[in-house]
Amino acid sequence: MMMIMIENVKNKAAPFNLSSKARFLILSILVLGSFMALLNQTLLNVAIPELSKVFDLEVNTVQWLSTGFIMVNGIVIPITAYLIGKFSTRQLFISSIGLFTIGTILSALAPSFSFLLAGRLLQAAGAGVMMPLVQFVIFSLFPPEKRGKAMGMIGIAMTFAPAIGPTLSGWILQHYSWRVLFYIVIPIGIINLIFALIFLRNVTEKSNPKFDFPGVITSTIGLGSLLYGFSMAGSLGWRADQVIITIIIGVIFISLFIWCELVAEQPMLNLSVFKNKQFSITIAIGSFVALAMYSVELLTPVYIQNILGHSTFQTGLIPLPGAILMGIMSPIAGIILDRYGIRPLTYIGMSLIVVTSWLYTTLSLHSSLLFVSALYSTFMFGISFIMMTVMTYGLNQLPQSMSRHGAAAANTARMVSGSIGTALLTTIMSTQTKNYLPQISSTISESVAIKEASILGMQDAFLVTTTLAVIVFFMTLFLKRKKL
Repeated sequence: MMMIMIENVKNKAAPFNLSSKARFLILSILVLGSFMALLNQTLLNVAIPELSKVFDLEVNTVQWLSTGFIMVNGIVIPITAYLIGKFSTRQLFISSIGLFTIGTILSALAPSFSFLLAGRLLQAAGAGVMMPLVQFVIFSLFPPEKRGKAMGMIGIAMTFAPAIGPTLSGWILQHYSWRVLFYIVIPIGIINLIFALIFLRNVTEKSNPKFDFPGVITSTIGLGSLLYGFSMAGSLGWRADQVIITIIIGVIFISLFIWCELVAEQPMLNLSVFKNKQFSITIAIGSFVALAMYSVELLTPVYIQNILGHSTFQTGLIPLPGAILMGIMSPIAGIILDRYGIRPLTYIGMSLIVVTSWLYTTLSLHSSLLFVSALYSTFMFGISFIMMTVMTYGLNQLPQSMSRHGAAAANTARMVSGSIGTALLTTIMSTQTKNYLPQISSTISESVAIKEASILGMQDAFLVTTTLAVIVFFMTLFLKRKKL
């Protein structure tokens, strides 16, 4: 990580006692930083084919712009629990924003693919620190009864930014150079950095933990290998040697990481957070929600563009209503959490996810774009009830001293499950498509047969999502009711 920057020594007041204006300014800075990092995460996905032509490289090579981002993100996130204890709020947030902005500038000006990839990896390192830090700062700023609304504001960034990324990217690529994808992020980064330097205050206490070298090494190798293996499984298939080998290495080193953390005097990531049953249930629910959301965000554009044959821009427009709906609902869901507890939110959210996942299995060659957009929007509406609220509820079950470890654990689980989900459902779709094709192609033309087989493969993938959603719905019954 880049050199730690300016330290602000003023304001030692308890975070809960800060004025409403001070807390609003800090929250605004955090929301802006989160929005920038998460928008950038999906902004480049649509541009992969275009960049493969620009740099005259195979798509699999250019795909490292996404795969590498996910890997570095996943490696850095668990380490943030240690960094939050070691450095102040200002030091860590300003450094992560600075690192992200430098990576964005390098990417925008990249003369070659190598420079572009290096910039993306710097972005990933900054973004990886940002999300757990932001969540921990909110838990330091707000008492438990007000955290739902505050986390809902961050939820705007976590749900809205990734969802509008493909739409914005599709429009930019039709009218401008791919470099504009980075140019539009640079001013946001600079503004956020200036605001942080002026207004951000230290609201967390340093505990100066010891550096857990075995934990860092085993988590880096384990999570890096696992995320790489699952990312490659989607394109190479589960039987590819490099997929099997890297996943095995990942499982071995993650097992070593768990052992190291359990026996360490000062673990990098305190796994005792999982002893809290309510927190563990929310991790399971949140992991499924990430799996489901990333999978729908991946397979819906594939269906619209590759199967129905619509343009990139039309494909990018379909998720937009759902993104707007999620952005509106996120703070509302947070208010509901503060007033009525988690159960109403999980019941409504998971019911919508179960129903819409099943409706995805009914899509055909004749489904209208209006129906697809309504289905996608309803699915995301269900996600908006759960995504941030279940994480907030889970972290509320932990002592304040364990919040940084809980935030790091929750974000790591979300990252891994999202990678597993997209790889798993992509593989199910492609495998089942191949299985259906011989039978279908004997009766109709090859081009139509490929589309019909692809739809059947996608339906099977969403049948798996529906089954998992039903299981997770029953898990929500074990969450506690809000005490009146």
